[in-house]
Amino acid sequence: MRAPDRFQNDVEIQWCPECPNFGILTAMKGALVALNKNPQEICLVSGIGQAAKLPHYLRCNFFNGLHGRAIPVALGIHTVNPELTTIVTTGEGDCYGEGGNHLLHAFRRNPNITVVVHNNEIYALTKGQGSPTTPVGEFRSLQVRGVEMTPLNMLAVAVLHDCPFVARGFAGDPEQLKALLVEAIRFEGMALVEVIQPCITWVRHPVSWYRERLRPIDDTHNPEDKEAALRLLMGKEGRFIVGCIYKGPKRPMFGERFRQKVGLEPLALKGFPDASITLNLLAQFKNQ
Repeated sequence: MRAPDRFQNDVEIQWCPECPNFGILTAMKGALVALNKNPQEICLVSGIGQAAKLPHYLRCNFFNGLHGRAIPVALGIHTVNPELTTIVTTGEGDCYGEGGNHLLHAFRRNPNITVVVHNNEIYALTKGQGSPTTPVGEFRSLQVRGVEMTPLNMLAVAVLHDCPFVARGFAGDPEQLKALLVEAIRFEGMALVEVIQPCITWVRHPVSWYRERLRPIDDTHNPEDKEAALRLLMGKEGRFIVGCIYKGPKRPMFGERFRQKVGLEPLALKGFPDASITLNLLAQFKNQ
């Protein structure tokens, strides 16, 4: 007898039929099951875009924020309740474009969250404009003569700025992606997982085009070697490298020092402080 799917809900999925996003949804659900998580232990956070719809299709806590603002919302949720497994699901436009500044400072803060970026090199929800990762020369709905700007290599930026876990998967291989997500969610510190997610509606390359160009990381690669990780990502085939790219040294995590001062009980369970405490803090601030 098949076990009940505890993450299943009845929301109608709005993606295009056979969209590779279904593979990401399958991988995410499989990772949460493999980690023996329950719906009430998970909080998915997203901004705006086709990737931001994923939380609607899983039975768990979720929050849809503004375009590009998923990471600050996730930081707030993680701060007040670190017992929740907080996962950001976002697109490269939402995260690298509108929200790029938040991502950069998240590398510095090192919160214990997982950021999953669906990278289809396009703004798919708004009819196919070029995105921060669209390669030079490729045509998009507004870039009719080809994209002129150099694409962002955000995984290389993440490694350079010591994001402690950096990986890339492929939406067309849910099993491999599930394994990466399990590893990322288990990791203590910020984990960035970019997912190659070909758009079957607006991008001219079929899924098979990407599949033929994928380059799994060789077993000899040492993910703890920062320079080796950068060489992988900056090489000619860096755009198509998949696997665990970088695992940095352990760093203090965002909120740890604060929780050591105020106690380990999550703020979400403490309730509001007495008004006199707040007034006293305000008085101290005014007198400085």
